[in-house]
Amino acid sequence: MKRSVRSKRISVQRGFSLIELLLSMAITLIIMAAAVAVFTAALSTRERESGRTDAITSAQAALSVMSREIGNAGYGISSNGLVSAECVDPDFCAKKLRFRTNVSNQNGTTSDAGEDVTYFFDSASQSVVRFDQNVGVTSGIINRVSDVDFVYHQYAANGTSTASIVPTIETGRVTITLSVILPDVQGQPTNRVEQVRSDVTLRNSPYMLGQY
Repeated sequence: MKRSVRSKRISVQRGFSLIELLLSMAITLIIMAAAVAVFTAALSTRERESGRTDAITSAQAALSVMSREIGNAGYGISSNGLVSAECVDPDFCAKKLRFRTNVSNQNGTTSDAGEDVTYFFDSASQSVVRFDQNVGVTSGIINRVSDVDFVYHQYAANGTSTASIVPTIETGRVTITLSVILPDVQGQPTNRVEQVRSDVTLRNSPYMLGQY
């Protein structure tokens, strides 16, 4: 009688079976894998947005430099300063903007440094480049760019405007669009491009001067 009670107590106090241990380990691994996947996705998203923010900030800084300088086109001379003689191929000026200005003095010439400048897209280095015609110096403005577009807005006497990829003497505003290549991030879509745009008023153009 005593032996029967003891054997029952021993059977009640036994540990987990092998199947139960394996099952619990499998469930634990599934939960850990899900947690790691969520954490990795969160880090990937954070890295993606951080890279996007840095790229857009750089593009906006480059547009600020370009806008400030292009906005001075035509200062001290009798035109808006945009050079259209090179636009034999209309697509040429859609990717390249050349302007003249007389910022250093008011002698009517544009022969000093910074007074005959060209901005253009260099596909080899994927960057927007600034070339100073008078001193022969080329400098990069921003890299990791897939494209740049210039759109010229021609103003009529009644204030209406038409857009073109070729500048004219009636051009009073220029729209610059940069297509910025965003850095690839593991676990995120690749080859992402973000567009950043700026409208530049040519405040020294005949039409704009006529508004004051």
